[in-house]
Amino acid sequence: MATETVAKPRTSLRVGIQKFGTFLSGMIMPNIGAFIAWGIITALFIEKGWIPVAALGGFGTNAEGVPNVGLVGPMITYLLPLLIGYTGGKMVYDVRGGVVGAIATMGVVVGAGIPMFIGAMIMGPLGGWTMKKIDALWDGKIRPGFEMLVNNFSAGIWGAGLALLSFYGLTPVVKAFSTGAGNAVQFLVDNGLLPLTSIFIEPAKVLFLNNAINHGVLTPLGVQQSLEQGKSILFLLEANPGPGFGILLAYMFFGRGAAKASAPGAAIIHFLGGIHEIYFPYVLMRPLLILAAIAGGMTGIATLAITNSGLVAPAAPGSIIAVIAQTSRDSYVGVILSVLLATTASFLVASLILKTTKHSDEGDLSAATSKMEAMKGKKSSVSSALTGGVGTAVLTRPVQNIVFACDAGMGSSAMGASVLRNKIKAAGFPDVKVTNSAIASLSDTFDVVITHQDLTERAKPVTSSAVHFSVDNFMNSPRYDEIVELVKSSNAGTGSAGSTAVAEPAAAGAPAKDVLRPDSVVLNGTATDRDSAIDEAGRLLLARGAVDTAYLQAMHEREESVSTYMGSFLAIPHGTNAAKSHIMHSAVSIVRYPQGIDWGGKQVKFVVGVAGMNNEHLHILSSIAKIFTNKAQVAQLEEATTVEEVLELFGKVNA
Repeated sequence: MATETVAKPRTSLRVGIQKFGTFLSGMIMPNIGAFIAWGIITALFIEKGWIPVAALGGFGTNAEGVPNVGLVGPMITYLLPLLIGYTGGKMVYDVRGGVVGAIATMGVVVGAGIPMFIGAMIMGPLGGWTMKKIDALWDGKIRPGFEMLVNNFSAGIWGAGLALLSFYGLTPVVKAFSTGAGNAVQFLVDNGLLPLTSIFIEPAKVLFLNNAINHGVLTPLGVQQSLEQGKSILFLLEANPGPGFGILLAYMFFGRGAAKASAPGAAIIHFLGGIHEIYFPYVLMRPLLILAAIAGGMTGIATLAITNSGLVAPAAPGSIIAVIAQTSRDSYVGVILSVLLATTASFLVASLILKTTKHSDEGDLSAATSKMEAMKGKKSSVSSALTGGVGTAVLTRPVQNIVFACDAGMGSSAMGASVLRNKIKAAGFPDVKVTNSAIASLSDTFDVVITHQDLTERAKPVTSSAVHFSVDNFMNSPRYDEIVELVKSSNAGTGSAGSTAVAEPAAAGAPAKDVLRPDSVVLNGTATDRDSAIDEAGRLLLARGAVDTAYLQAMHEREESVSTYMGSFLAIPHGTNAAKSHIMHSAVSIVRYPQGIDWGGKQVKFVVGVAGMNNEHLHILSSIAKIFTNKAQVAQLEEATTVEEVLELFGKVNA
């Protein structure tokens, strides 16, 4: 039976830039502590620092007349680029990739003779990736006892080759780029045009492109400028908390509904905690407010330019505390003024917009949610999708592990996880684990994944077996209450929250016998790929008269939305929530594939087709969940030679 499947949406340019920015951020953020250390040493001990020390600051000569090297120069020239190169290589190929990445980075560092962050962000990942490919050539072909010899010499030889390549080949290119970019920035400064960069930076921030801008361009150029001039204005082009703070203040005075109520808490988190993502939803609700952010950004940059102020090192996160800590000795007045004036300009423009436009913030939140659902191809909310024929059928295990993921894993995800964790604890489920993570660090080990609606597309591929929630408000999203309800329903009867197991299985046992019948179990499926396996499981449901042909199409649509792979070689394809009307009665089909089939990169040996009405199918799904969390019982299923053995195994679990 031929079935038309829904094509996967293309990855947008915005998502591609987000991924690139996240990758750059992954190399920079783990090393921010080293940047801060360098900034402190620079601020204290250079010739114009608070406590000038020639031997540490690297100025003057020693008693023998030899110029002092100090700590500042070697740290910025060698230590920081090598740390970035190592981290980049490690991201691609673990420690082995990090070592080769660091060796490769050394070539461009020595060749350039200047802080080479861009070169490090190229050679580090390149070293890890190429080493990974080289190792794959002789994987499994090395004679026993020679592994260490081959591994060490291959890394050493290839690392040396990459160091030479970067010294002679990449150095001129990166130096030319750095010089050109520096000249462009200087041109903007000399002609008073630097504030115009806010026209691009502020909208890019709201679209989660800030990591690509900040870590890919501004930080490398800012470090070079700081080394030469003792400070850099570039560190505050994106990190100034003033524009976002002004918008949140305007919502506090002139907003409505949930937006006004949540604005004070968001303002504190933004200004003191440095989590800029917190104000993005407020701008997305009223896109015109991007003008307020631009006005604040331009005002702040103009103030810095006029007062010739800057920071000695990056301010991460963008908290007022971090900003003040990294401010140059002669720039406190200018930096503080830039934050205050940026806040004022942003507040005035945002207040004008909020007061002069007719708008319902709560209504717009609903509209934004509807728009998100339309883009995802789902008519109802995620909460309703996790009940009845869709969510409950997929989630055959209690929710125990929830992750809130954002771009860098430090800002909005930490705040969102904190809010949700408190809600779940208040509901009586303190054992449910709620953590935060960068999207790049996600693994397919979570039950529920929560992301901002603009980042969900990136989170799904690496967490295909999880249930996904998209939010548009980190402080007070209605999705949090839906997740709490999901936790309650999925943990019902497990003993959590003081509940006791109820003796309902006996009552539900009769329907379960009708739900799973011998003629719906196939021990040797004929499908060779995911789509044909869905067809095979669906045809068994169709033969039972449990569904019509439209439900089979809906099973494919649901698979394209979120994978139904559950782990332990199990997939549970089923229809969408909108397809419940195509279910005649509850039924479950089981098809075994002894050799396994590819299911979106996962090996699947058991495909369970599901059509459920009135929760009649939940008993058998509960049994399936219990079996597939027990390796011994999974092994029994793999070795079963008759349909009766399969049915008997489920009967034992039910008992």
